Amino acid sequence: MPVRTRVKICCISSPDEARLAVELGADALGLVGAMPSGPGVVADELAADIVRQVPPPIATFMLTSETTVAGILAHHGRVLASTIQLVDAVPPETYAQLRQALPTVKLVQVIHVTDERSVAEALAAVASGADALLLDSGNPNLTVKELGGTGRVHNWQLSRAIVDQSSVPVFLAGGLNPANVRTAIGQVQPFGLDICSGVRTNGQLDADKLRAFMEQVR
Repeated sequence: MPVRTRVKICCISSPDEARLAVELGADALGLVGAMPSGPGVVADELAADIVRQVPPPIATFMLTSETTVAGILAHHGRVLASTIQLVDAVPPETYAQLRQALPTVKLVQVIHVTDERSVAEALAAVASGADALLLDSGNPNLTVKELGGTGRVHNWQLSRAIVDQSSVPVFLAGGLNPANVRTAIGQVQPFGLDICSGVRTNGQLDADKLRAFMEQVR
């Protein structure tokens, strides 16, 4: 029996968008906290309100650009999502410290796939204790960091190399849409997919695009 590819819909901006995403088959919802750049940012109060309304077993991912344990814990305390998505690199000891403070919360490390070094960075995050990886197309080396939501596809061969070597689940993000998602699944074979702009029209979650995307995935 083929393995089911999970789908995370990111940049959720309202309880209505959350309901629509869940209704159309999302396994997880992404709530974007304060970022240096990129789309979909919602206030922590709104994110917390959405989290309270999401039915189990749907996972809620809080995207944080905080890189200190204190900053990440404070952000989580305001939102109380089931999963913390770390969109920037953190010191290796961070995972153990977060796990000690939040034993039931999953930690997902974003890796911005830029070149061969990204493979080593991904495996180092797994070795340090990340529960899952999310491969995206940002560029954390710019003066104003790009930490996701770019709508760009990255080198899927590098992503596949990470999937093949990772002992934890790997999500693929970056420029996915109904037209390319089957190819992405075939080439990368990720545990899950993460999509924001590819299922939106004028910034709003588009039911027709999301339906088309989910049909291709399933």
